Amino acid sequence: MRISTHKLGQLAIFTTALTGGGVGTMYYLQQKTFANAAYHRFAIEKLQACAVAMEMLGAPPLKVHNIHLTDTHNRVDPQSAQLKIPVTGSKSGAYLYTTSSRDAETRTWSLRQAVLVLREGQIIDLLNPPAPPEDPLDRSEWQ
Repeated sequence: MRISTHKLGQLAIFTTALTGGGVGTMYYLQQKTFANAAYHRFAIEKLQACAVAMEMLGAPPLKVHNIHLTDTHNRVDPQSAQLKIPVTGSKSGAYLYTTSSRDAETRTWSLRQAVLVLREGQIIDLLNPPAPPEDPLDRSEWQ
């Protein structure tokens, strides 16, 4: 049985396109799963609640990027989750390093560590955030 090279070429192109589409779909679904998970959501909520961190990033707007699936900092198993989440604001970018654990009885996730490491080198512990700076202006006599 002879198959023309033209038909083999078409088959190769079709197979490549189908495989690429499948890989792209799986990547999207994996990222969506991470973003909707409680351990990811809790960390982002902690970041958004820290006024000092948000100010240093220049947020809002806060942009939460996809995690790098091949990064060794990103590990999730049934009892624990460790993520390195890239985030940016209008002033700077950072990585949000998080560690969460899951209670065996209640099956709920709790945030154990949330540390923001900015590009400039500053480190902010979001579970023990620094106090926001005081306003240096005395506005008591303003009318």
